[in-house]
This record gives sequence, C-alpha cells and structure tokens, in this order.
Amino acid sequence: MTDVAAIDEDSLDPLDLLSEDPPAGDEDGAESSLSMFESDTSTLFPDQRRCLHALLKHRYLSAERHPDHWQVLLANAETIRGRLNELFFELFIDRDHQIAFKRQAVSETGDPLPSLLRDVSHTKEETIMMVYLRQRLFSQRQEGVDVVFVDRQTLLDEVADHRPEHTTHRAMDQKRALKAIDGLATAGLLLKTADPDRFRISPITEILMPVEKLRTLWTWLMEQNGTPPDGDTAGTEDEDEEDDEPDLLTDLGKDNA
Repeated sequence: MTDVAAIDEDSLDPLDLLSEDPPAGDEDGAESSLSMFESDTSTLFPDQRRCLHALLKHRYLSAERHPDHWQVLLANAETIRGRLNELFFELFIDRDHQIAFKRQAVSETGDPLPSLLRDVSHTKEETIMMVYLRQRLFSQRQEGVDVVFVDRQTLLDEVADHRPEHTTHRAMDQKRALKAIDGLATAGLLLKTADPDRFRISPITEILMPVEKLRTLWTWLMEQNGTPPDGDTAGTEDEDEEDDEPDLLTDLGKDNA
C-alpha cells in the first residue's frame, strides 16, 4: 500500500520562510492582506497556508476529500513544494488518482536528513489488511470497477485466515483486528460510508503499495504464519508490471503525535 506518513498535530511552525510569488488570482498582492495574527511575518496567502498546514497535518490530500486544498495546491504547487523542501520533505502529486502527500526527503549523498516524522510500526493485523486491500483494489479495477468497497467482516475474516491454528486467545485477536480497522480508517486507507461496517478503499492504497512491496509483505506474512511462501501467491498482478511508484510504506508507518 503507492501512500498511508504524517504530522497529526500543530507541533511545528514552518511558515517563517519566504515566498516568491503571490497566489493566482490576487490583484494587488498587498502585504497587509497576508497577516493573520499579531507579529505575523509570513508571505504566504491564507489559502496557501491552510493548504500547507493540511499537508503537514494529514497523511494525504485528495481532490475528493479536500477539494479546496486540492485546487490551491495545483495552482501553487511550486511555492508549497519549496516550503516543504525547507522542512526536508518532498511533495508527491498523483494527478491521475488526484492525491498528494509529503514524504521524507533523501539527500543526494545518502546521508540522513533531519526528520519530523516518528517511526511507528504497523501491527501484523494492519499489514494483513493492507495487503488484502491492495490486492482487492487491483483485481476489481481490472474488472472495470472504479470505486471498490470492503466490509468490516471481510477484513476480520482475512485476518482470521492468517491466524496460526495454535492461537487460543481469540477474543484478544479479534480486538486487535478491530483496532487495526480503526487505524486504517484513521489513516485514510479505509474511507467511511453511510454503513459503519462498510468502507471504500482509498486509491492511496495502490500508490503506497507498489508490486514489489506487496510481494515482500506477503512473504513476510507467510513466514510469520509458519507457511512456506507460494511463489505465485503475491504475483496476482502482471509480473512485468512497471514498478515506478515510490516506496512509501515506511512513510505510512510513521506518525507524529
């Protein structure tokens, strides 16, 4: 799961930098229109600042969920990209899926750069669900289905199918699986519907999980379950499919409280 990395609270003030150009549509560019509080020296316009804040706060922005921010981002992509670069982030925009998110930048020399992201590992239950969601999304899109749904019970059953036979703490396992569903919904990989037990699979799942990562995770799951990996199991997608998507699963596993 090409997403699902994030800053979830206002834990930083990255807006004391410079912007070269005013946003499209502003006629006078009056500096007085930029100030939003006393001693405010930012040169970003309010809509740009709110868009940047949303990118820092949320795991991703989408045209569907954040239409206002999406339009501002497209109109001011380079300005906002520059602000993120100053915080050692890269901006990734997928216009096909209409999704944008930040990711940790990597130096040209490979030396580590300062990071505002905190490592948080996914649970086994979350990993099983992400692999399943990625496969389900791909298979149904191959059949021409653009909007893909999944039921809560289907996800619970998928986790149960990968549970070792010797496991005895069924109630605790069920509790962990339910928590994993809530976690993926919070991360935006599962989008809530009118039915609390039915979710829409976010397209960010496909972006965050390129084919090679999917195979790696499947092998890991089989090893954890004590089952020899089936070489064809994770190859449900075309073996020759071009994997030019960024490897962002690690970023999805990073969270900022």
